[in-house]
Amino acid sequence: MTQPLTAPDGRTLEVHELGDPDGFPVLFHHGTPGSGPLYARWETPGVRLVGYDRAGYGGSTRRPGRAVADVVGDIETIAGALGFERYATWGLSGGGPHALACAALCDERLVAAASLAGVGPWDAPGLDWLAGMGEDNVTEFKLALEGEAAIRPVTLEHAEQLATVQPREVADALGTVASDVDRAALTGAYAEYAAEMFHRAMSSGIEGWIEDDMAFTKPWGFDLTAITVPVAVWQGGQDLMVPFAHGEWLAAHIPGAEPHLYHDEGHLSLGLVKLGDILDDLLRIAGAPLTAGRRAAGPV
Repeated sequence: MTQPLTAPDGRTLEVHELGDPDGFPVLFHHGTPGSGPLYARWETPGVRLVGYDRAGYGGSTRRPGRAVADVVGDIETIAGALGFERYATWGLSGGGPHALACAALCDERLVAAASLAGVGPWDAPGLDWLAGMGEDNVTEFKLALEGEAAIRPVTLEHAEQLATVQPREVADALGTVASDVDRAALTGAYAEYAAEMFHRAMSSGIEGWIEDDMAFTKPWGFDLTAITVPVAVWQGGQDLMVPFAHGEWLAAHIPGAEPHLYHDEGHLSLGLVKLGDILDDLLRIAGAPLTAGRRAAGPV
């Protein structure tokens, strides 16, 4: 189910739901670039999965100049409109920092968070932010540092490809940031989901993508040490989009974070192979009802 909501400033927030409408709410922050529709095989008994298009993507109105922390108001709007009393959140890739912002700044309804293949802060001490990234990502973020005018032509070129990419083409479209293990994962239903997600992401243009990149390369607007809810950090060692060191850094610097670091997984494969475990673990640290969740047997 997809529905538009209206933020207090009049912007539209497009929200997507999957699963049990009476289940424990788990809110998903998509990657960069990306959009909020949920992969059908993520459906979990007793769980109300909710995704949304971040500002500037899909059906959600852009918010020029936004910082990572600005997502908090949108999430609290969604939580209020959908009647959440308690909920958990997780973010994939570029969604990771946004999930962490919620962990630091959202009200008491948010009880747990997880970062899955999420980047660390640009200015993180001791983290070489670009080291180990595929060449395409290195170029993208160096251009982001030069400003919107520099990054816009390259983003537009990539967006034109993703706007019409076919499932069999997704791995090649990701270029140098797709590791072998991620290429192996991007087949069948997962590739179909990825293609549809990219189509929706690019349907309203490239502003969301540019604004994500700009937000990642400036202060996020919150301090990780402000996080008091339980947080899990998941990262793969074969990740060329967000290298392993980012997950190690986050796990070491978020108070009380639980690390789940897998040397044999990539960026996208982690969400395919381990997603059942990730959701079960998130429900555990959130103190969700025992009727929610299931232990996945193999890929989901």
